[in-house]
This record gives sequence, structure tokens and C-alpha cells, in this order.
Amino acid sequence: MGARRRGAAAAIAAAAISLALIPSVGAEVSQKDGVRVKVTGSMSPTKLPRNGAAPIGVSVAGHITTTEQGALPKLNQIQIEVNRHGRFDAKGIPLCRMGKINPSTTNEAMGACRTSLIGEGTFSANVKIPEQSPFPSLGKVLAFNGKLRGKPAIFAHIYGTKPVPTSYVLPFSVSRKPKGAFGTTLTASLPQVTGEWGYVTGISLSLQPRVLSAGCPAPKGSSKALFPLARTTFAFEGGLALSSTLNRTCKVK
Repeated sequence: MGARRRGAAAAIAAAAISLALIPSVGAEVSQKDGVRVKVTGSMSPTKLPRNGAAPIGVSVAGHITTTEQGALPKLNQIQIEVNRHGRFDAKGIPLCRMGKINPSTTNEAMGACRTSLIGEGTFSANVKIPEQSPFPSLGKVLAFNGKLRGKPAIFAHIYGTKPVPTSYVLPFSVSRKPKGAFGTTLTASLPQVTGEWGYVTGISLSLQPRVLSAGCPAPKGSSKALFPLARTTFAFEGGLALSSTLNRTCKVK
């Protein structure tokens, strides 16, 4: 894969995955210094056990724009913190090796790691080529169960066909905090070439119930609870960081 193809793929991948794996609900908007991030989504079911956890399905969509004229700054790092009552657990799901899906088309990646698939979605991007105006590009996102340096990880495979067929894999490390309002944390650092070839304008992803579970932290005597489901932080070049906390109401099953 040539430098131009790698660059375009990285640009598509980097911002796309910034929103790909957020288990969010409702809508949350965060903006600063001309950058605006909006995240929407849904979770099902909304009735969950007070004690313990039950499988949940999550669908999400995100949109990144500027509030002023000009291009978006380069996205350097993404961090997603999930409420401690929600868990990501891929135990028992086969592992996918990054080398099997990078580079590859969506069909090739699925063929190589079908049993490791834990989510999928789509993305839209504006790709810029020297001496040309930015143009829209659409593509597919697949999320596979993996390991990174011996620890749990999610391999997000992105494939697009414009300006040329390109693919990229962005690894998210998965860790668990023992204390605090948030437990599972997903973190990804983006390649240096990100931002040189374009920026993503939208992303959607559905994560399978077999890897997600949650309980409803309603206090005794109450049948529902409002709680912070996820906190997301997007760190951009130049020191800009945008954080959002997504709230959700659940009912006791």
C-alpha cells in the first residue's frame, strides 16, 4: 500500500474510531475553539437488574464539525470511560490477529476473523487530495476482539473505496479501574499521519450484546435511576481536549 493510500486510510480511520465505540444514549454536544462533537445513540433493553448485570445491545452515531471556517485539527487520542455498572467482557470470543486484517477489504477481514466480530457500522468522511477540493467518502467499520501486548483490545477495521481502496486498523486498549464512577476504559492513540489527508464527518456502530452487559444502579425504594453512562475525551493537536458525559435513565427489571 503506497504512502497516499496509507495516508488517506489513516485519516479516515483516526477520526472515525473516535466515535465508533462509545456506548452512548440520547444526545450530547461538546464544543470549544471552533470544534463541535455531537454523540447520539440507544441502548436496549432499558430494564436491567438491580444486582448483577444483563446483556445489552448498543447503537451509536457521532458527528464532528467545525463551528467556524477551516479544517478540523488533527485528533491525537481518544478515551472512552464506561460507568462501573456497565462492563465490556469478550471472554470466550476468539481472538483476531491484527496481521490477518491489515490491510484487507471488509469482506477479506470478515472472512479472516468472522468469529471475532463484536460490532459493525459505517462512516462518512471528507478526504482532501492536493490541488483538489475535499470530497465525501463512505465506508465500513468492523470491530474485532483482540489482544494488544498481551492485554484485551478492540481492533477497529476501517475500509473505504475513495480516493482509492484503503484499509486501516486502529487498536483500542481495554483496561478496568477499581474505583470511581467509571470502570472500563478504552484508549487509542492515533498515527502521526492522521489529519494530513482529511477528516471524518460521521460514524455509526452497533455493538453486540455478547460483549456488553450492565445493571441498573437504582437505590432501594426506587424503580429507576439516572446515572452517567459514559465519559468521552477527544484530544486534538495543539492541546484542545473535549470531554462529554452521557447520562441515561434505567429501570429495575
